Amino acid sequence: MFNKILIANRGEIACRVIETAHKMGIRCVAVYSEADADSRHVSMADEAFLIGPAPSKDSYLKYETIIDVAKKAGAQAIHPGYGFLSENSLFAQACADNDIVFIGPPIGAIEAMGSKSAAKIIMEKANVPLVPGYHGDNQDPAFLKAESAKIGYPQLLKAAYGGGGKGMRIVENEKEFDDALASAKREAINGFGNDKMLIERYLTKPRHVEIQVFCDQHGNGVYLAERDCSVQRRHQKVIEEAPAPGLPTEIRIAMGEAAVRAAQAIDYEGAGTVEFLYDVDGSFYFMEMNTRLQVEHPVTEMITGQDLVQWQLQIASGESLPISQQDVAVNGHAFEVRIYAEDPDNDFLPATGHLHYLRQPEQNRHVRVDTGVRENDEVSTFYDPMIAKLIVWDENRERALQRMLRALDDYRIAGVTTNLAFLASLLEHKSFQAADLDTNFITKHNDDLFVSKTKNQEQSLALAALYQLLKQANDNATLAETSSDPFSPWHGFTGWKVNEAQQFTVKLTDESGEAHVISAEQVDNAYTMAVAGNDSVTDSKLLVTGTLNNDELLASIDGHQINVTVADFDNKLTVFNNNDITTFTKDIPVDYANAELEQGGGLTAPMNGTLVDVMVSAGDKVTAEQNLIIMEAMKMEYTIKAPKDGVVKEVFFAPGDLVADGAELIAIEYEEE
Repeated sequence: MFNKILIANRGEIACRVIETAHKMGIRCVAVYSEADADSRHVSMADEAFLIGPAPSKDSYLKYETIIDVAKKAGAQAIHPGYGFLSENSLFAQACADNDIVFIGPPIGAIEAMGSKSAAKIIMEKANVPLVPGYHGDNQDPAFLKAESAKIGYPQLLKAAYGGGGKGMRIVENEKEFDDALASAKREAINGFGNDKMLIERYLTKPRHVEIQVFCDQHGNGVYLAERDCSVQRRHQKVIEEAPAPGLPTEIRIAMGEAAVRAAQAIDYEGAGTVEFLYDVDGSFYFMEMNTRLQVEHPVTEMITGQDLVQWQLQIASGESLPISQQDVAVNGHAFEVRIYAEDPDNDFLPATGHLHYLRQPEQNRHVRVDTGVRENDEVSTFYDPMIAKLIVWDENRERALQRMLRALDDYRIAGVTTNLAFLASLLEHKSFQAADLDTNFITKHNDDLFVSKTKNQEQSLALAALYQLLKQANDNATLAETSSDPFSPWHGFTGWKVNEAQQFTVKLTDESGEAHVISAEQVDNAYTMAVAGNDSVTDSKLLVTGTLNNDELLASIDGHQINVTVADFDNKLTVFNNNDITTFTKDIPVDYANAELEQGGGLTAPMNGTLVDVMVSAGDKVTAEQNLIIMEAMKMEYTIKAPKDGVVKEVFFAPGDLVADGAELIAIEYEEE
């Protein structure tokens, strides 16, 4: 067994590998970019080396530098994690050339599965079922369009060397093909350095079911149950569970045996995942094989009781598989959700910022959190915006689902927009609870999942105002205790008036920019509150009482007692009321005037990123929904369109420019309605 390894990755997966390696008595070497100097994985490692600036291409993707660090540190092996260099055959070859063990499959296996089109040919020979499509080398756009017509629509364009939903487009009809192909190719070349595409028939209601396989260097292979990863957005997994609900035993066995055949067809070693599309008629088709550890591997660990990173290390050091197929036991049910810095209400655009407030659920045998961040860490544009993976286990699916909902309720993040509330909406949906799953789940249930944030606005405002009042009173009491004159009236926090109730005014602005005034009259320890806003004034008044202990607020609103958490940072209050998360800005002057809409306007960047293409110039006429600018951020491509007809007055940036969130990109004079 190795005594020192290097982890060629960052964030959550680097921390995950370090945890198991340390349990095995193995010392760990971390690498980090300038942006990650103070990151969690660096502090966990036994030693760490700076490898370059923040962009991945200048740091985590520079395998020559990483090899040099491994030699300098005396590491016997390198664990690549997932992403970055994990499926890079050149990196694996460089390890071999320098007598360093690559903790992953052989170079030939990586190359065989690195091209999705070549992988299809290998799988066909191994008698693994395939979806109809084109996987050839002819990449002429006209030829591909002709092949598409033969396959039929709808269809899926996929980057042959891609993954994670990048370089992938659904094409509904022939008119969409040209734009979709060009966009997918751009994203593929930016993400993987290769724009080769393959085409497959798009199944309308498939489930995404994948098999965890392991092979050792002695010809042994096993499959460790299956995972259902059907709930996705932008072809990226959001919720994973194991085992796949409702999968017939005969299908489970057939799929597992096909996965092992797929692995052995390429002389595989180590951890791999064979992904299938499972159709409503019970048929299943090979989709791809990931020659690495998957993000969702913890759910397999939870139901099998195995440490898959430990298996990786044992196999890479030459040991046999710890157990045989007949010894694989599946116990209970597990879920994993990916907690992202993103805005589900804005087409899941990635978010950036600092994690000013971070509270995780208590970990135990039922609840696990895999993360690479800590409170006050930054979520930047340079890397994937995943904050953590939350994993739960229980004896059956229903109980595991309840545990997940409670754990989500206990996960509190403020400072960046997250998908926490959206995840709860997914898990609470009746179709998800009934295991009625397919890869179009989010799109199909869009109206149910994206509910208005204003449903508990009045309650959230009252809770935020109560927090403000109690916090000020507590702060003044603390000040009085430490003062040389503790009985000074200047330490008091009252709205006292002669012969009148004590009155207070709290001003808060919600996330939409609407300002609210909360008027509160205090009698003894109770407040009577009324809320006013730009658009409306509520006639009802709320009777509110409560106590505050740090960030925990016990409140009663008209007799309804509520335990909530309030994050107070950077002039903002975030109220966590179960999975209703609302953020307000404090003490913003209220302006009740309704501004006139100007005839002209600008389009701004929805996030920090890089401009890929600017498709118009000053003086151009544009029509509603016309593509104007394509930008890339966090490894994904976004298109900015004209909201209505008009004339471009000025373009402020050029392709290749870095732009900040909110920066005006283009000025347009719109035609009169």
